[in-house]
Amino acid sequence: QVQLVESGGGLVQAGGSLKLSCAASGSIFRFDAMGWYRQAPGKQRELVAAIASGGNTHYADSVKGRFAISRDNAKKTVYLRMNSLKPEDTAVYYCNTWPVPVANYWGQGTQVTVSS
Repeated sequence: QVQLVESGGGLVQAGGSLKLSCAASGSIFRFDAMGWYRQAPGKQRELVAAIASGGNTHYADSVKGRFAISRDNAKKTVYLRMNSLKPEDTAVYYCNTWPVPVANYWGQGTQVTVSS
């Protein structure tokens, strides 16, 4: 049984930073590409950043240069370092496989709120 647990969210002022973590358990991760997704109120969930098992990364245009995704395969954890946060980054952040997220892998996410 796969479980993904996100943490590290919070309330931060515009221009601030946060680092999110996603801990995976079960038969997942070592060879899986993983992604961070976010969903803002009234909007569809969107991909923010992704990382392949070998370390290649992909970013949404809106976060390029500000966010950095990384992974620790031994710890089965994927991270998202977020710098220069903007109010429009406010959302619930989730992790899942990429490019195709698995429906029953979605966790509760972690709330990120950026105040102006």
